[in-house]
Amino acid sequence: MSHSSQFLVGVFDDDEVVLNAVRSVRASGVRVHEVYSPFPIHGIDDALGYKRTRLDIAAFMFGCCGFLGAGSLIGLTLGYDWPMNIGGKPFAPLPDFIPVTFEGTVLCTALGMVATFLLASGLFPGSTKTVFDARFSDDKFILAVELDKNHGHSAEQITKLLKSNGATEVNLKEVKD
Repeated sequence: MSHSSQFLVGVFDDDEVVLNAVRSVRASGVRVHEVYSPFPIHGIDDALGYKRTRLDIAAFMFGCCGFLGAGSLIGLTLGYDWPMNIGGKPFAPLPDFIPVTFEGTVLCTALGMVATFLLASGLFPGSTKTVFDARFSDDKFILAVELDKNHGHSAEQITKLLKSNGATEVNLKEVKD
């Protein structure tokens, strides 16, 4: 059995107008689902109340895994599993490990961050995304408000609020989950 959600979608013409609208709508107690924009809007993260991302911690952890993995592979291969005496040099000379260990660190960090991005944004294979209004990729700014999560406000109140904050049009969209 599929569940459907109703959204009020406000369409805006200017980035400053939608930024001020987000602040005003949130100040009145309405929860904003998302804002869609053709380009990044400076300050929209703070206006929407997003917390600081922890992607830097994830990148550091992926880098540590790559560093340990590459260093362990080289060390165990050259120093333990297949030691070769080349010109009387030590079996595991540390300076020789630096380039490969660095590249392993970068590779593991890059692949881990791509996987993290795809999972966090829901862009993994087979996923479907809701497009509230196709004009957001061209020249319009879209502010979506989910009606199911705003119990204290009616659709008419939210529509008036969006229009009073500069929305050129407000549409009701039903999205099936």
